[in-house]
Amino acid sequence: MDINKHVHKQEKQNYISSSATSEFPQTMSSMPPLLSLFTPKSCLKPPKKSHLSPNLPKNPLLSHQILQIKHAQYVSEVHGLQYQYASHSFYPQNYSTKYLKRPKLHIPRASASSDPITNAEKRKGIGTLKLGLVFGLWYLYNVIFNIYNKKVLILFPYPWFLASFQLFTGSLWMLFLWFFKFQPCPTISKGFILALLGPAFFHTVGHISACVSLSRVAVSFTHVIKSSEPVFSVVFSAFLGERYPFLVWLSLFPIVFGCSLAAITELSFNLQGFYGAVISNIGFVLRNIYSKKSLGEFKDIDGLNLYGVISILSFFYLFPVSIVVEGSQWVEGFNSAVKAIGKPWIFLLWVLISGVFYHLYNQSSYEALDEISPLSFSVGNTMKRVVVIVASLLVFRNPIRPLNALGSAVAILGTFLYSQATQKIKAKR
Repeated sequence: MDINKHVHKQEKQNYISSSATSEFPQTMSSMPPLLSLFTPKSCLKPPKKSHLSPNLPKNPLLSHQILQIKHAQYVSEVHGLQYQYASHSFYPQNYSTKYLKRPKLHIPRASASSDPITNAEKRKGIGTLKLGLVFGLWYLYNVIFNIYNKKVLILFPYPWFLASFQLFTGSLWMLFLWFFKFQPCPTISKGFILALLGPAFFHTVGHISACVSLSRVAVSFTHVIKSSEPVFSVVFSAFLGERYPFLVWLSLFPIVFGCSLAAITELSFNLQGFYGAVISNIGFVLRNIYSKKSLGEFKDIDGLNLYGVISILSFFYLFPVSIVVEGSQWVEGFNSAVKAIGKPWIFLLWVLISGVFYHLYNQSSYEALDEISPLSFSVGNTMKRVVVIVASLLVFRNPIRPLNALGSAVAILGTFLYSQATQKIKAKR
């Protein structure tokens, strides 16, 4: 009986030794050279009995059990280098895991924020908040520009100077962004400049015409007339070969009717102001059409950089002409404005605000266009005119007749219907 027990014990030890050496390197010679230099000797020894619970019942068939391996990490730090080597402990498969003394592993629990649904909801909420912020700033900048632009023109009725200064301010702003790398600087080439000469010219025409209109009539009336821009866009595009379905043409009738009714009933109607708003629409429509034809090979340049370069070119177009048209009256006009307001720094601040916010509202419009679809942008642009008209009526207390209000509402509704019709056509294409 003692002989059998001794044979069985020897058989168990041989089996454990052979299993361990076949699975893991137990000597320095059997390990990789670099790893063996930094591995503690304790990692190379066979597992101690302490890995097994002392309460583990003896099993005479231990040598015939399948041995399972559990890994525990041993980390050795030598000269800032970390190497990991797995040691092992053995226990019979037929025993319950309650007999094991396993090393306690700290497994961090996933927080609630790691839930993909929660992350998606957070991203959606952040996107909605960002979109609301972009729209809010777009509307706010536009309202501030129109109010201070009109305030300056009331005291200093020289729109050519003010339009030139606003383009100059935008040019300095873009140069500042490019120089300090807040905005990637576009690659300027001779072909790019030549392709922009046409769009910059029509942009200049549109901007100066709008300023002339604002210097002659109320802000609300100028924006009502400018809401008729889709009419000129469809007419000029059709003349150049573009075909539009009947639904688009039908949406133009409310625009024409509303603008006509607003013009007839406008108390501050001025022919020069009316023509200025109409010419502004023509200029911006031709700018958009010409840009599509001449800038086809420069699609890698984003909208903000494109607008920045156009602003610089427009300033060089406009400023020399401004000096010829009204340059001799600027000094006298400045003295009259300062005398009327009392403090020169207030007038200069208003001029600066009009220039800065002119660029900011255009910049925010490009940022809004990057965040939303063209349809949402068209709807937002329509609502922007409503906000500007209401804000100007509240600030300047301009009298408005019921028919004038009705005509403005119909014109803006027609602009909304036009944006809906054109986007449905683009979606079908």
